[in-house]
Amino acid sequence: MLKVLAKEFHGFLNSLIAYIVIGVFLTGIGSLMWIFPETSVLDYGYADMDTLFSFGPYVFIFLIPAITMRSFAEERKAGTMELLFTKPLTDWDIILGKFFASFLLVVVAVIPTLIYYYSIRQLGNPVGNIDMPGVMGSYIGLILLGSVFCSVGIFASSITPNQIVAFMVAAFLCFILFSGFNSIASLQWLASNALLVKQFGILYHYDAMSKGLIDSRDLIYFLSVVFIMLSVTKLILGSRQW
Repeated sequence: MLKVLAKEFHGFLNSLIAYIVIGVFLTGIGSLMWIFPETSVLDYGYADMDTLFSFGPYVFIFLIPAITMRSFAEERKAGTMELLFTKPLTDWDIILGKFFASFLLVVVAVIPTLIYYYSIRQLGNPVGNIDMPGVMGSYIGLILLGSVFCSVGIFASSITPNQIVAFMVAAFLCFILFSGFNSIASLQWLASNALLVKQFGILYHYDAMSKGLIDSRDLIYFLSVVFIMLSVTKLILGSRQW
């Protein structure tokens, strides 16, 4: 697994994709937090990072599929899938290697936002007047959300040799998983079961963690979705029907 992880991660670093993803994420979030008046921390006067944690998931919906779309789709299109599976690696080694490589890139993209945290902390009145548990919970939630989106992207890439199709499928599934269930729960005929429906979506658990409450049920939810998506990917690759 580590060999696949290293190969994939080096592949990201040797192409423009890693730098584009990190640059777009930091530039987009930075602009929202510091420049645009509707969302700028400097304009609304509160020392918090709600802009990052509110808009970050929607940025991830498009950026993470761009990272993962080539994972298996490129291998299938280039005809190197058979060669990959002839190596002394299990299906799980390959899947987990590709998953952790994309997940590591997401973590690398998030780490520089700690500069935003430090800046806002210094701007607080008094200095340090920021909801630390809420920020920590939100960061954990954002990282876990990124792991789910990576697993969805890996799955989407395994079902088609076309990278554009893989991107579109992954982006659609990420959107549905993140906020689709909340929209479904608002339907009139589901009013009596609205809370139950919301609990199937990421947004419910993400919002809970952003309050600084790290509940084991939320952690289990994120890890379960990752496991399910990667397990389905394993079934698809195990069928060897390419």
